[in-house]
Amino acid sequence: MAKTQRSRKVERVIMHRSISAVLIPVALALSTFAAGQQQPDNQDKHLDIQSSAGDLHVGTDADARKVGLPLYPGARPRHDADSGKASVNLGILTEAFGLKLLVAKYDSDDAPARVIGYYRDKLRKYGKVLECHTHEHGGDINADVDDEKPGSKDLKCEDSDGPVTELKVGTDDNQHIVAVEPRDSGSGSTFALVYVYTRGKKGDI
Repeated sequence: MAKTQRSRKVERVIMHRSISAVLIPVALALSTFAAGQQQPDNQDKHLDIQSSAGDLHVGTDADARKVGLPLYPGARPRHDADSGKASVNLGILTEAFGLKLLVAKYDSDDAPARVIGYYRDKLRKYGKVLECHTHEHGGDINADVDDEKPGSKDLKCEDSDGPVTELKVGTDDNQHIVAVEPRDSGSGSTFALVYVYTRGKKGDI
């Protein structure tokens, strides 16, 4: 009998899983949370669900400190015009898998090259820094959960060109990413600080 694979891609802030018992409540919870984001206030919002299928936490309280990196001097939290605060704190914990995703977005008046240089130095404490280029705004995030193939995989560049510069360090199941791009206004930068941690059935989160 062929081995069952549990390997899925996390692309930006969405994780696709084949476990329907988890997907349905997660989808409903995220829809409810997204609707709550439309309220015109600046307070951090969060949603916590505990069930027999697993636990879910969704919040907007992600920041540079929680990601594990210093904040670039003078940077300001980014706010999306439609959904408000552009930060995500997502945690999913079940018997089959676990996911921790933190995304904090900021604006800076400095050029992208200066922000990239700053975070290239700060990321070195986590290991060798890989520089990539992509068209994915906010970074091209991929994570695998595969109990049938023990051991972590090294990170790699998913694209070879694009306006977004990604700095990556770590492994596919424990990674830090900084994605930097020019601001839409033509001056300054916008950047995302990302932390992703996953585990399979046998791990802890």
